[in-house]
Amino acid sequence: MKVLEKRFVKTIARLMVFAFIIAGINLACTSTALAKMGNGSAKNVIVMISDGCGFNHIDAASYYQYGKAGGQVYEHFPTACSMSTYYLGGGYDPYLAWNNFDYVKSGATDSAAAATAMSTGVKTKKGAIGVDENGGTLTHILERAEEVGKSTGVVTSVQLSEATPAGFVAHNPNRSDFAGIANEMINDSAIDVIMGCGNPDFYVAPASAPPGPPPDPYQYVGDIGTWNALKAGTAGGDANGDGIVDDDDHWNLIQTQSDFQSLATGPAPDRVIGVVAQVYNTLQQDRSGDDKAAPYVVPLTPDVPTLEEMTKAALNVLDNNTNGFFLMVEGGAIDLASHAGQSGRVIEEEIDFNHSVEAVIDWVQKNSNWGETLLIVTGDHETGYLLGPGSDPTWQPLVNNDKDMLPGMEWYNWLAPFSPPPGFPPMPPMDPRTDHTNSLVPFFAKGDVARFFKDSADEYDPVRGRYFDNTEIANVIFNKIWEE
Repeated sequence: MKVLEKRFVKTIARLMVFAFIIAGINLACTSTALAKMGNGSAKNVIVMISDGCGFNHIDAASYYQYGKAGGQVYEHFPTACSMSTYYLGGGYDPYLAWNNFDYVKSGATDSAAAATAMSTGVKTKKGAIGVDENGGTLTHILERAEEVGKSTGVVTSVQLSEATPAGFVAHNPNRSDFAGIANEMINDSAIDVIMGCGNPDFYVAPASAPPGPPPDPYQYVGDIGTWNALKAGTAGGDANGDGIVDDDDHWNLIQTQSDFQSLATGPAPDRVIGVVAQVYNTLQQDRSGDDKAAPYVVPLTPDVPTLEEMTKAALNVLDNNTNGFFLMVEGGAIDLASHAGQSGRVIEEEIDFNHSVEAVIDWVQKNSNWGETLLIVTGDHETGYLLGPGSDPTWQPLVNNDKDMLPGMEWYNWLAPFSPPPGFPPMPPMDPRTDHTNSLVPFFAKGDVARFFKDSADEYDPVRGRYFDNTEIANVIFNKIWEE
């Protein structure tokens, strides 16, 4: 369904609520009734993705935060199982995964294919955003939400047009087409909230750039024209579906930490894009200083919003819609820190993500309830093969060195250094990187409808227990929660 049609449905839903209020019908009853009018049994759906997070990433943060495992509130959700993440044509064999140490080092997905699978229920090839293996357009959860009159949003700690947020909004065969993806998200989609990094006014060219043309500092927000339109308050298509591009369709741009903090409470506009000032790539993960230091040894960059603050702001915008909303929140830099083997910064990023989960739970308890809201907490894939010291050929647990101490942890999926073929110029110096694995990732859910995911976990892993595939997230939402 086109953006105009989707927005028309949303506008009609809001007008129905207004009409009911005028007629003197109780708003709470009206809201509940609307939630059941073609919208299934969950008014709000919130998916929180710790990018690159496996079971040991969570344990590492818990050891540091609490001095024990199992410290995260979501680890005690009623639905707790595992999820496979492989891309189109791949698979996961539980027997081989635990009888061959190197098995999970191959067959891993990337964030684009993983986000597409979670958002559409369809496997695709690596690098593809919202399209199938032939380039055909797939329907996102976010688009289904718009079709039934809900508001929608994505929040990330990395660039707003990176693979995971893009994989819930856009349609593009190439995840690296950041400009095209950003322009689709900003100018063509019906989404109501976009928050992330990539602010071109804070771009700093790398000290040692690779050969070729320099990167476009505007690519993560589309282009210079889109960025200027955002700053002027004129960007955005006919989002509300009235056939006219008017003020209600335009994005309200926020940039500073105080902007995000102010937006967390009180009246809020219906459409907000937050492009974080002070930083360009990530909120904190790529700040200068010893990137292999223990957590928080290198002071955090000041005046930068946390993922928790961004999440609170997004919730305050989206809950304007009494018909409900869909929100995806990504801790995107967990993956980047894992690629670089930055154990301390992995823990920092995971803790920021954990705080954002706690903020969502607090919002549900104060503003909603678990009967009408579904919260999912998961990863899109594991990055780095994070294990305890002394692993390979066996799997050793992380070492708990007590609260506020870096756990004993090591990375076991290092990429081999790349050597250019004879006759080609040498590559610039690059830090060694770890890669994704095909390991199962944790999945947690809370809400009355979370039982559907527990029912879907019909496969069994000898170590991780019951699991399902990542395509089940969208399929359950499409077919059981927001069934037509």
